[in-house]
Amino acid sequence: MRFGSLWRWWLAVGVLAIVGYFQLPAQGLGRSIGYNSLGFVSAVLILVSIRLHRPLRAKIWYWFALGQMACVVGDVIFDYYRLALHEEPYPSVADVFYLCSYPMLIVGLFLMIRGGQRRLALRDMAGLIDAGIVGTGLGLVFWVFVMEPLAREAATSAGLLEQTISDAYPALDGLLLALLARLVLGGAKATTSSRLLSGAALALFAADTSFSVITLNSDYQVGFLDAGWLMAYVLWAAAALHPSMRDSGETAVAGARSVGRRRLLLLAACSLIAPAMLLVPSVASNSLDRIAIAICAAALFLLVVLRMSGFVGEVQRQSHQLAELAMRDELTGLANRRRFEEALRAEFATGSPQVALFDLNGFKDVNDRFGHAVGDELLAIVAGRITGALRPDAMVARMGGDEFAVLIPNASDRAGNAVVRRLAATFHAPVHAGQQDLLIGASIGIAGAEGADGPMEVLRRADVAMYEAKGAGKPFHRYTTELDQHSTEQARLGAELRAALDAGQFQLVYQPIVALPAGSLVSVEALVRWVHPERGWVSPAEFIPVAEQNGLIVELGAWILRTACAQAADWRARLGDRAPARVNVNVSARQLAEPGFADLVSAALADSGLPPSCLVIEVTETAVFEGGRAQETLHELHALGVLVALDDFGTGHSSLGLLQTVPVDVLKVDKSFVDNITMAGRHAVIATALINVSTGLGLTAVAEGVETAEQAAELHRLGYRLAQGYHFGKPVAEPDFGPAEITAAV
Repeated sequence: MRFGSLWRWWLAVGVLAIVGYFQLPAQGLGRSIGYNSLGFVSAVLILVSIRLHRPLRAKIWYWFALGQMACVVGDVIFDYYRLALHEEPYPSVADVFYLCSYPMLIVGLFLMIRGGQRRLALRDMAGLIDAGIVGTGLGLVFWVFVMEPLAREAATSAGLLEQTISDAYPALDGLLLALLARLVLGGAKATTSSRLLSGAALALFAADTSFSVITLNSDYQVGFLDAGWLMAYVLWAAAALHPSMRDSGETAVAGARSVGRRRLLLLAACSLIAPAMLLVPSVASNSLDRIAIAICAAALFLLVVLRMSGFVGEVQRQSHQLAELAMRDELTGLANRRRFEEALRAEFATGSPQVALFDLNGFKDVNDRFGHAVGDELLAIVAGRITGALRPDAMVARMGGDEFAVLIPNASDRAGNAVVRRLAATFHAPVHAGQQDLLIGASIGIAGAEGADGPMEVLRRADVAMYEAKGAGKPFHRYTTELDQHSTEQARLGAELRAALDAGQFQLVYQPIVALPAGSLVSVEALVRWVHPERGWVSPAEFIPVAEQNGLIVELGAWILRTACAQAADWRARLGDRAPARVNVNVSARQLAEPGFADLVSAALADSGLPPSCLVIEVTETAVFEGGRAQETLHELHALGVLVALDDFGTGHSSLGLLQTVPVDVLKVDKSFVDNITMAGRHAVIATALINVSTGLGLTAVAEGVETAEQAAELHRLGYRLAQGYHFGKPVAEPDFGPAEITAAV
């Protein structure tokens, strides 16, 4: 900022000017010119600062400039009396300007304290009371040692006008002190400008008070108090020159809401001033002072009581706010899990509630692709839609993440079903969030209280029904007891999976991938099998979905990856050229979304010594269709040198579109296109189109599910050079790596 350092330069110049002032002859013309020039320049600098910084409330600073200028005019008039007329009349015209300067300064401070509010006391009662405590305590000291002696002296030796003016100076100083206390105790973050203003007002108050006390007891001749008045001029201009003056009056008082240690000590000290004054002998014997002490003590007591009641009220208000926040979701404004469970308990005790529980399908992908800000916006919009679709007595809660719950009081199964149908309908229209039209679905589970032994049982049933809806691809599903049996079986199978992994019950088998037409083994695909100690072989179709649901697929997949890499490296070491060139490992969407999966693959390759080009990661189209973290992981793997294969190609979403976004090396054409390849028709046309796409993009195509020699021959005729299926070999622990005897019928 170009003018940001002006205030420092002015402070330095001002201090040097004050030092120079005292080097001039006392009572001389040079001192008068120096004194008045410093005051005049200070007033002008305030006006210049208004032009430089464009304060939001310039009126404050105009009042300060007028006050300064009035004081300068008073000084000039007084010096005229003293130097030209050789007299020092009191009171004089100079006192008119001196006294007029105080209201102007006071108005400026008042406007700064009030800020943009018309009702200050209501906005900041605590800060006002604190200022009252400090002002009352210090005002009592000011009365006892300054105002009361001055008033007593003036009453005995001065006329009415002189007495009135003599009393006016300390009274205005007292008001200045009270406003200064209010400014300091306002509670807002102090700025450099406000600190300089406080210093200016304090310097003026100290000089005036010292002058009153000194002249009360002796003649003032030395002039050392001029330093205080001059410093007030300098500090007032420095406060205006500082850039932070721009915000004066807008943020000077924001409410004294916290009581720090220093503030507490100040308030305690001011509260104890009244009884402490009784210990001063001259005060204790003065009846007027005792009356003042009694009045101030009563006022301080009432102010402290008000402060404590305000503090208690503030604590209660904040406690209520915290309780409300503890029961409400900050993002959506809905009830949270705790509030929902409390309401469910109350409703279960008195009625027959229905509970719907659901989460958003595809929400994680929205977060991955567009960021959490868009995800948060989507949640807020969905919350509004849900609320609008429900009857007034229903409660909607965000249970966490993208999971929501609805409590429907005193509702039948039929009424509950009608509610969830309306809920499902709210997801038909896209959600516009983050400048994107996002199509989000939901899997809703609903359960009633009939037969439940507690409110949490109703919630559990809704959760079971939700997962059933998700697994079945339905918009919603109602809980039945059969679901628990299925859920129990899955839970039991999940527990056995954990034990099986720890006990080493899994093993890998390998199915050959051969070259056409000779049928020579080129590579193998690793497949996992579970040898159960009691049930024997357990089909992957049974345990893989359970492993994906409970997350064990991550640990199981890591074991498969490490074992397959180690086996492939062992074959390369033992068999040399007869070893398969590559090993294919299937990876689920859950694994791809796991942070650090690429690092896991890199570590498995490093530990086994298998070259990255000898590993093929197989993924399904649905696993990477939504993009996000899954596709990022594939790019990381490809950068390592690992090959990527799209499994079951042609059966998923937007197959051709994926070839533009996923780093694919191998297309594994699904068995459904191979089954009828020998018959003329759509399957043969599609198979031909797929090999043409593969060849055109420079990809390797593998035909899956080949079961007959005729299929192998037709595939070779269409252009396929790699195939896999029972015709060439079933998955076994160690395939036959010798010369192949199976050939395609060409």
